[in-house]
Parts: sequence; C-alpha cells; structure tokens
Amino acid sequence: MPAAAPFDDAAIRDALSAPRTGTYVAAVGGDTSRAMELYGWNARVSAALMLPAHFAEVVARNAAADVLERVYGPRWPWDSAFVGSLPSPGRGGGYNPRRDLLDVRSAQSTTGKVIAELRFVFWQKLFTGRHDVRLWLPHIAAAFPLAPAGNAASLRGRIYDDLEALRRLRNRLAHHEPIFTRNLSDDLNRMLDLIGLRSAPTAAWVRAMEDVTATLAERP
Repeated sequence: MPAAAPFDDAAIRDALSAPRTGTYVAAVGGDTSRAMELYGWNARVSAALMLPAHFAEVVARNAAADVLERVYGPRWPWDSAFVGSLPSPGRGGGYNPRRDLLDVRSAQSTTGKVIAELRFVFWQKLFTGRHDVRLWLPHIAAAFPLAPAGNAASLRGRIYDDLEALRRLRNRLAHHEPIFTRNLSDDLNRMLDLIGLRSAPTAAWVRAMEDVTATLAERP
C-alpha cells in the first residue's frame, strides 16, 4: 500500500535536495505534497523492478555461459581462442571485454566465480554480430529453446536490444533516478519475455512474484 502522507513535505523535499526532487515538483505543477507522493511511488516501483531485472540478467547470463562452455569447454575463461575473439579497444575506446575477462579471471580460480564477477555489459557484448559464426548461429536455439523459429542473427539482435534496455533501466534504478515517465509495463514485459525465451516455468514464477504490476496500479 502507498505510504501515508508525509508530516512535513517541505522538510522531506529539503532533505532529499531541491535538484533531486525538482523533476517531481515540475511534473505535478509545483505541488510539494504531490511531488513527494510521486517521489515515494517512484522509489517503490524502482525497488519492485529489481526483482524481474535480477532474473532476466541471470537467465541471459547463464544462457551465454552455457554456449561458451559448448564451444570452448568448461574452462572457457582461460581458453586463448575465446580470449582472442573478444574485442580489445585501446585507451579511450570504451568498454574492453577482453581486459575485463583477464582482470576477473586473474582473481578467480573457477569458471563459476568468473561468471559471477563479470560485468553485465560483458554478457551483453557477447550478443553482437562478431560472435554469430562461433556462438549464435549454431547454438542460440539450444540456449533459448522457446524462442520463435526464425533467423538466428535476428534473435541474437533482439536479445542484445533487450539487454540494452535492461542495462539502461538498471542504471537508472541504481542511481535512484526518475523512471515515472517510462512505460514500465513494457519494461516488465520485456524482461519476462526474455526469461521466457529460455524457461517458461521461470518466467511464470517471476510473474507470480513480481510486485511491479500492483505498484503501477497505485501510481498517484
């Protein structure tokens, strides 16, 4: 249920800071009480979204890890052919997946620990065209067995886009940013659909647990 109305909305606004609350104040036409109610709801729906985001990330990551094991073996983080397949942009060239893997594996002794420590973007970047021949054209159907039959590269591209949307949403959630202008129902369904490409029981389980739908219905 929504929180009770704050006792002193102005004091709460000041504690949160004018820059942080300004978006909410502007969205409700300057009414501080309504702005704080919207701020609280934004925080609650952000917390609710973390659950499906968690499962979507883990399911996609594990699917990719399974494919890597099929192609490069159970010690794939230490396989030179796999390491060599990863891009390694120079300084200023953006995220470097090869460097990320080398740094993580140097501190870990098992594949499972490497999987857990690699950044989300590492897994997303696997779903690019450079990996189609070795990874996705032969193996994406096994990794996502419930995906509609069709072009493997198109499915891989769709999953990349889903992960990009998830990454951007997660960043906003992590930084406590406003998300009330987003189509959050679409965000939720996109995560559930991604999970469902690999496991219908898991998607149904997450759908049964999620609080996003109920929280959306309580928007002030």
